[in-house]
Amino acid sequence: MAVELPEGYKPSEDEEYMNPMQLEYFRQKLLTWRDQLMTESDSTINHLREENWQEPDINDRATLESDAALELRTRDRYRKLINKIDKALKRINDGDYGFCEETGDEIGLKRLEARPIATLTIEAQERHERLERVQRDD
Repeated sequence: MAVELPEGYKPSEDEEYMNPMQLEYFRQKLLTWRDQLMTESDSTINHLREENWQEPDINDRATLESDAALELRTRDRYRKLINKIDKALKRINDGDYGFCEETGDEIGLKRLEARPIATLTIEAQERHERLERVQRDD
């Protein structure tokens, strides 16, 4: 069932949580973000293909290689983000989007607006990060 969003629609706390309009809003937000990342990744690939790697000066070549490594790390980050976006889109289709993976509680509109790929409430995320720090310190 297709949902048409009114112009300028923003989810509100006054609405039922994760109603069809909110789900469509976040679906569109995730798809737009995904498209932007894909466009930037394509741009990176094209830039690396077109680069002249035969710089005679060793310093210039080192700079090029360093810049390319940075671009590739950024592209890898984008790849990971795209994977998380795809998982969030799947959660929308499955009806699980907006709810914490650990507790089942509502993640909240403000958190999802800031981080639409969030899978944990702020409290669950903080517990998770504290546990990671403790395990890292051991």
